[in-house]
Amino acid sequence: MPHRSRLSILLLDLPPEHHVAGTDFWAGATGRSAEPDHTDEKWASLGSFAEGWHVEIQKTGEGTPPRWHVDIETDDIPAEVARLEALGATRHRDMGSFWQMLDPAGLVFCVVGIQTGEEFDRHAATWP
Repeated sequence: MPHRSRLSILLLDLPPEHHVAGTDFWAGATGRSAEPDHTDEKWASLGSFAEGWHVEIQKTGEGTPPRWHVDIETDDIPAEVARLEALGATRHRDMGSFWQMLDPAGLVFCVVGIQTGEEFDRHAATWP
């Protein structure tokens, strides 16, 4: 059965000691306000950019280096994980409701459920 997915979110993973300065920097660099998520103090959003591409800021735990990672959103997580494994990705961590994976070079990315609503519907690719 076909499923859909799209590369949709760039996350700036910032440990606590860099979170405020990094958030302020990226808000200034993009000309956007970093809107906090009132349900989770670890998240803020710089919003939607071209073609519904989102940039989010995530406060990570101690010991996680500052990094960027992307999320691939999908309407079928197991099917998308299998498709990406066939392309050379590996499963890194089962996060319960999503998978943290590694590309062939070891870069972290996540396969998540639909996060962007109508933007997903407009821009997702369909896979057999």
